[in-house]
Amino acid sequence: MIHRRSVPRVPCLLFFSCTILLSYSPELISAAVVTLGSIEIFKTHEWIPTKPTVFFHCKGEDNIVLPDVKEKRVSYTFKGEESWQPLTELRDLKCKRCGFYEKDALKSDDVFDEWELCASDFTSDGKYTHFKDKEFNATLQCPECVALVKASDKTPKPKEKSKGLMHWGFIIVISCAASALFIVGLIAGCKYWQKRKRQQQQAQFLKLFEDSDDIEDELGIGPLSHTV
Repeated sequence: MIHRRSVPRVPCLLFFSCTILLSYSPELISAAVVTLGSIEIFKTHEWIPTKPTVFFHCKGEDNIVLPDVKEKRVSYTFKGEESWQPLTELRDLKCKRCGFYEKDALKSDDVFDEWELCASDFTSDGKYTHFKDKEFNATLQCPECVALVKASDKTPKPKEKSKGLMHWGFIIVISCAASALFIVGLIAGCKYWQKRKRQQQQAQFLKLFEDSDDIEDELGIGPLSHTV
C-alpha cells in the first residue's frame, strides 16, 4: 500500500493570507521606497568650471548627494543598491515636495527642478520619469508605490466613509426609536391588561357576595330574617 505524503496546508494559507493583506491594506505597507534608476543633466549652473555636486532633496529630509553624476549630457544608470540609495520613502498617498539641486558654494543652491512627488505618479511597472526642459531627465523607481495606490483604491474614500456612517447612524436611530415605541406599547398593554384583570376580579368578587346574600335570604338566615 502506497502512502502519499501530505503537504501541510496551514503555512500555505498563512502565506496567502499575508499576501492578500499586504496587497489590499495600505496600513500594513510600512514604507514605499523610492530609488533613482537613471538621470541625465543637460546643464550645470556654476560659472566656475568645476565638477558639479548634484543632490536630491525632499522638504524636511536630508540631502542625498549623487556622487557619480559629474558630467552633463551623460546618462547615468543605477541599480538601486548604491550606498546613497534610496532617495526617499513614501508612507502614504500624501505627496512630498522634492527636487534635484546643484550645490552652490557662494550663494543658495541652484535648482534643476522641484515638484510634488506622489505615489500615484508611478506607472504599473513602478517607474516614473520626470523631465525638465534644458535641465535634466530622471527615472525614479518605486514598485511598492503601485501596491500602495492599489490598496488605497480598495479602501473607502472619506466621503464614502461619511456616507456609510450617516447611513448606519440613521439605521441605528430608527431601530432605537422603533424599539422604544415597542417597549412603551408593551408596558402600556401590560398595564391595561392588569387593570382589566383587576376590574374583572372585583366584579367577580362583588357578584360572589351578591349571590351569597340572595341564598341567605332564600334560606331565611340573613340579617333580616328575625325582624318579622
